[in-house]
Amino acid sequence: MDHDFDAPAGDKPPASTGGVGGLRGLPEWHALENHFHVVEKLTLRALFDADPNRGTELAAEGAGLYLDYSKNRITRETMRLLLDLARARGIESRRDAMFRGERINVTEDRPVLHVALRAPEDMRIAVDGADVVPEVHAALAHMADFAEKIRTGAWRGYTGKRIRAVVNIGIGGSYLGPEMAYQALRPFADPDIAVRFIANIDGEAFATAVAGLNAEETLFIVCSKTFTTQETMMNARTARRWCVAALGNDAAVAAHFVAVSTNVAEVARFGIDAAHMFVFWDWVGGRYSLGSAVGLSLMIAIGPQQFMQLLIGFRDMDDHFRSAPLARNLPVLMAMIGIWYNNFFGLETQAILPYAHGLMRLPAYLEQLQMESNGKHVDLAGRPLSYQTGPIIWGEPGVDAQHSFYQLLHQGTKIVPCDLIGFLRPVVDVAGHHDILTANLFAQAEALAFGRSPEALAADGVPDGQISYRVCVGNRPSTIILGERLDPRTLGALIALYEHSVFTQGVVWDIDSFDQWGVELGKVLARRIIAELQNQEAGEAHDSSTRALIRRYLAARTRAH
Repeated sequence: MDHDFDAPAGDKPPASTGGVGGLRGLPEWHALENHFHVVEKLTLRALFDADPNRGTELAAEGAGLYLDYSKNRITRETMRLLLDLARARGIESRRDAMFRGERINVTEDRPVLHVALRAPEDMRIAVDGADVVPEVHAALAHMADFAEKIRTGAWRGYTGKRIRAVVNIGIGGSYLGPEMAYQALRPFADPDIAVRFIANIDGEAFATAVAGLNAEETLFIVCSKTFTTQETMMNARTARRWCVAALGNDAAVAAHFVAVSTNVAEVARFGIDAAHMFVFWDWVGGRYSLGSAVGLSLMIAIGPQQFMQLLIGFRDMDDHFRSAPLARNLPVLMAMIGIWYNNFFGLETQAILPYAHGLMRLPAYLEQLQMESNGKHVDLAGRPLSYQTGPIIWGEPGVDAQHSFYQLLHQGTKIVPCDLIGFLRPVVDVAGHHDILTANLFAQAEALAFGRSPEALAADGVPDGQISYRVCVGNRPSTIILGERLDPRTLGALIALYEHSVFTQGVVWDIDSFDQWGVELGKVLARRIIAELQNQEAGEAHDSSTRALIRRYLAARTRAH
């Protein structure tokens, strides 16, 4: 099947329709406001009692995932009105513009083409008239060839020993994505190759990452698009010194370091052969880059074939997002339910609760995906917004978290919408474990929705003096996402589900979900303070608090010496 998503050079996305009053001035928004006042006091228990088919009809499937959204504080009319809002905001045209390669990242004047990273070879996606799909597949072939050399032992270190450890050095998406996916897919990884990750510039992070490793058998992958990212390059230079000190020659760098970058000159200056530089493109943001060369450490761990299954899973959800009607479209349904809570209930957080040990890093990954994408305060035209945007994302795996913060979820004064993620079959099957794990997932969703009343507690023989403390009021919303099992293809679909949900919310809020200018200020100030720490003098440009902190730090450093 041929696909053609050719955008003419210089095409611009649809004009902004946001700003003060833009979204909130729409009739679809007013309809939702009026509807909210009608349904806000309805309880999930009443909704289920009134509709015996609710649990099966407020559900949808796509790309191997099952979405049960029936335990949300919505009615069928709520969903109809939310989807009307999505249509009014042009979600379908904006989605198609992204897939065509139009420059929907308006503040950086770039296309947004993480979808091209998993495009089939027969698809055409053109940027300024040039089809990028052949470049993507050439990069994947380069990665696969290198990964096989490491996995088979054809690639040797400086002293002739095979590589038995891979250390990924990156920050942000070039760290969180590979680390999250590696943890999720460890059952599919080669047990003879250790894979570790460094991002933090605390020296302890580097020491921990290389602890017990033999430099003769260690490969470092340095992920930095510009090869100038401060944190990444500090760790890379430390790794270079560690390697050279152990192997006794700068020439060893070429056998123990490769780069994921676009800066050939800086990569060569570091001592890495240009043939061992893996490219990616400015139309891929870091938090969307797992399917690019940023995923090289993961490909080495699980092998090219399983990595391709991951990409197929991404593609499954891409196809679903492009083709499914909005009323059955998983990313759109999730996005609009999130907007319902964020903008009408005024809820500020969302919990990610995976019932899978392998997804221990998924909440952190989604923190970046959502909060860096949609933590914005102006619209596409640069005008201040008059409504709340991206929620605060947090979470931990169940059942671990049931013994920590679930207390607040059930009895706290804050309402936190929850995504509970589970799988029908385990990857590692230990007798009895998966049944109990899954039972807890289902039970928690049921407990959040329906709680436990004073009458039920009394019927269970709880003393009167204890009842008020034990009541769970329920009516706490949750969405359940079920996959067949946590394998590469399912993981790809799950990640893409959240990617497209975040995109959909950004379209409704009329913001640029693909820039991240808010991270720059701290970096600028840090560079100034670094110079002051090196010169041992606090600058007068700072506030009194910052000057006092710098002086306290310098005094402690002086005492230590």
